[in-house]
Amino acid sequence: MVRVYLAFTTNFFPWLTIIVVFPIATGFFIFFLPHRGNKVTRGYTIYICVLELLLTTYAFCYHFELDDPLIQLAEDYKWINFFGFYWRLGIDGLSLGPILLTGFITTLATLAAWPVTRNSRLFYFLMLAMYSGQIGSFASRDLLLFFIMWELELIPVYLLLSAWGGKKRLYSATKFILYTAGGSVFLLIGVLGIGLYGSNEPTLNLEILANRSYPVALEILFYIGFLIAFAVKSPIIPLHTWLPDTHGEAHYSTCMLLAGILLKMGAYGLIRINMELLPHAHSLFSPWLIIVGTMQIIYAALTSPGQRNLKKRIAYSSVSHMGFIIIGIGSITDTGLSGAILQIISHGFISAALFFLAGTSYDRIRHGYLDEMGGLAIPIPKIFTLFSILSMASLALPGMSGFVAELIVFFGIITSQKYFLIAKILITFVMAIGMILTPIYSLSMLRQMFYGYKLFNGVNSYFFDSGPRELFVLISILLPVLGIGIYPDFVLSLSVDKVEAILSNFFIENFHK
Repeated sequence: MVRVYLAFTTNFFPWLTIIVVFPIATGFFIFFLPHRGNKVTRGYTIYICVLELLLTTYAFCYHFELDDPLIQLAEDYKWINFFGFYWRLGIDGLSLGPILLTGFITTLATLAAWPVTRNSRLFYFLMLAMYSGQIGSFASRDLLLFFIMWELELIPVYLLLSAWGGKKRLYSATKFILYTAGGSVFLLIGVLGIGLYGSNEPTLNLEILANRSYPVALEILFYIGFLIAFAVKSPIIPLHTWLPDTHGEAHYSTCMLLAGILLKMGAYGLIRINMELLPHAHSLFSPWLIIVGTMQIIYAALTSPGQRNLKKRIAYSSVSHMGFIIIGIGSITDTGLSGAILQIISHGFISAALFFLAGTSYDRIRHGYLDEMGGLAIPIPKIFTLFSILSMASLALPGMSGFVAELIVFFGIITSQKYFLIAKILITFVMAIGMILTPIYSLSMLRQMFYGYKLFNGVNSYFFDSGPRELFVLISILLPVLGIGIYPDFVLSLSVDKVEAILSNFFIENFHK
């Protein structure tokens, strides 16, 4: 008993393996639960999600040192002897925030999926399978394991979309799988190429690969391959067109997982692999990333007002906000990269909340198109209030997390030593135009939905307002959005040492050349 206690209270306990495997392993038991409606299945799934979140929080609170930029809670087990494949896990300041975000958003998305009644056991199992795949991606320290975890969540998303989506769900699901599987081919080629290059004994260990150098031409090829894979997932224009279709048709709990976590995996991959492993190529490509990021902000902000579908409009706003992450990554400064990581967390909360609000509105009025809405502020005042507050968070109102994240990215690009003053002024000016366009589509969305008299004067003009479950989900997301907006240092402190380590180890030599 003493040995068990000591193992459980030290870093030698396989915390990350349990955190990664627990959701999908316990998910299989859903199919053995008794057929008593959805109540047992729902309760079991939420219990598993809460338990996983508490376990993750406990492990990180008591066994993770914030001021240590090195990999912690490391686990390394030989899995397949034939080609030296390892189960290699570990976390640092960069992966800590996304893992906690995954646990938080997945738990709330499970609670949001309460109204799902058709094939609910399969639905909840797929959500738990996604949970494992996403945490596994953020915790992987082996490139092939990263690829496997990256692929693990594709099939659940495809099934969630094709079985529980809207009228065009099969088209959207097919488009999603074609885009993401196409990107995964480039990812696999890059993983195998980088692992097999330059030594008699192939290695896929991220620690070893981070200290390896490549010929410039080869590094550029690897970089382009990884960039295409992560550009599909992020998404980066022009590989973004699957996103509005997928969000437009998916159930809103699936949208919460897609917008809150799935898109962040692409941004995480850009930092973890493109920046850490391929610094010289990243230094060459960073100006192009910034140009694409600024174009993306403007393009999506101009496209969003033309969307009739509510969820598609929110999806285009996600594309626009992901542009700030790309600019932060391309700035090659401590400030810019910290702003990008903060925007990953901030946008995860805000986008998940907006899709949940869009879904709860649809549950009441059975309309998904903005030109068929109007006058909803009177019958559902609580939803109206929370929709307004979170739309303000999306348009970067001061005091909210979005404002701080975008402001830090601004400072990152302004203080960058890599770019000329004229270029920085031009980029900042275009970004500012994007920030001006954002309130236009956010406020016009609120006006079309909640003001006027169209639905309020209709035959079935009475709707139930937000219930306790919905209010709990929304307030649970709103509190961290406000908390980060008021005190962003809490989130920034998680990754500050890792950000400095990435930039000092890989970019200082480039600046002095």
